[in-house]
Amino acid sequence: MRSKIVAGNWKMNLTFAEAETLVDDILDLFDDQDEMNCEIIICPPLPYLELLTDYEFDEQQFNVGAQNCSAYDKGAYTGEVSAKILKSIDVDYCIVGHSERRKYFGETNEVLAEKINRLIENNMSPIYCVGEVLEEREAGRHFEVVKEQLEKGLFHLDGDAIYDTIIAYEPVWAIGTGKTATPEQAQEMHAFIRSMVKERYDEATADEIRILYGGSCNAQNATELFSQPDVDGGLIGGASIKANDFVSICQQASVIGKE
Repeated sequence: MRSKIVAGNWKMNLTFAEAETLVDDILDLFDDQDEMNCEIIICPPLPYLELLTDYEFDEQQFNVGAQNCSAYDKGAYTGEVSAKILKSIDVDYCIVGHSERRKYFGETNEVLAEKINRLIENNMSPIYCVGEVLEEREAGRHFEVVKEQLEKGLFHLDGDAIYDTIIAYEPVWAIGTGKTATPEQAQEMHAFIRSMVKERYDEATADEIRILYGGSCNAQNATELFSQPDVDGGLIGGASIKANDFVSICQQASVIGKE
């Protein structure tokens, strides 16, 4: 059975002191819980990555992820941060192609494919985001859009490299809006993505790869979403910077993972 993942994307939030407090609060809440039966990844703003990788954890181990990386390996790219630099401070995961990067920074599938290449070269796991905007959903083009994002941004990888990736489906119309895809809508798209992986690679790969749901996933709807057969956890936005909510989501994923 695929293990569940809860990945928290803090986005551009929290001062350094607030970040320290949040991690302390999360760990304090976990002290009263059994060890989580799910994988937990925290993706803070760039300056806080080493805070997380250097943290002294007790029973509960967090993995650390970046929110973005450069498509270039090194060089005169002021303001960019390479996968090699991220790996040098023990960062093992990186979000690639979040809808906000696509929308506000014009990142194309082709650019995202290069970012994924740099991560794989440095033994890091991409969390590759796909998803449609509202107009595409209403026009019935959501499968077409996600298929193109997969084919152009991810499916150039060979069968070994694809095992190191995580896919996150984020209906763009549900991000930060309070709207959430119904469990049935989420399952439908996740099953479609898994079928695409099977078609491109094989059934074993499709059964193994983990697909997360992102889009206003919170402590109130996590169980219903994570209980869908092809939903392997969540890429959590706003709820990830609220200690009680984030721990609750992890608990829900853990319970489902034990079933």
